[in-house]
Amino acid sequence: MQEPEMIETKTPDTQVPEINNQAGGTITKLQAAGDSQEWQQYLEQSFSFVATLPDYLGAFFNKYKQPLTIVGVFLGAIVTVKVVLAILDALNDIPLVAPTFELIGIGYSAWFVYRYLLKAQTRNELTSEITTIKSQVLGGNK
Repeated sequence: MQEPEMIETKTPDTQVPEINNQAGGTITKLQAAGDSQEWQQYLEQSFSFVATLPDYLGAFFNKYKQPLTIVGVFLGAIVTVKVVLAILDALNDIPLVAPTFELIGIGYSAWFVYRYLLKAQTRNELTSEITTIKSQVLGGNK
């Protein structure tokens, strides 16, 4: 095995800084004359903004009440659908719950067909109930 070779390098002579032997002065805090006035001005502007913020927000909400309501309802609907889907997914993971819900759905569908769709008289009753509900929701006689 070979041993690594040692190479000597020379560093250039560096100058050592001189030490100041003169008598020292006092330490003073440097501060601009208008610095405190600027801070007071910034604080006054901030306080005036915060003071007028409720009036500004009230005017904004009064001006855009309908679009904000629509956006709020839309976002609420999205959150509600996501939560319901998460709950149904969690229930679907529990053994025997999904088949039980399927049996309940099949049973209700069979009862609905038996109750409303087999006879002409009950079909007319269902039609009248649907038109009543439709007129209550839509208003008037539509």
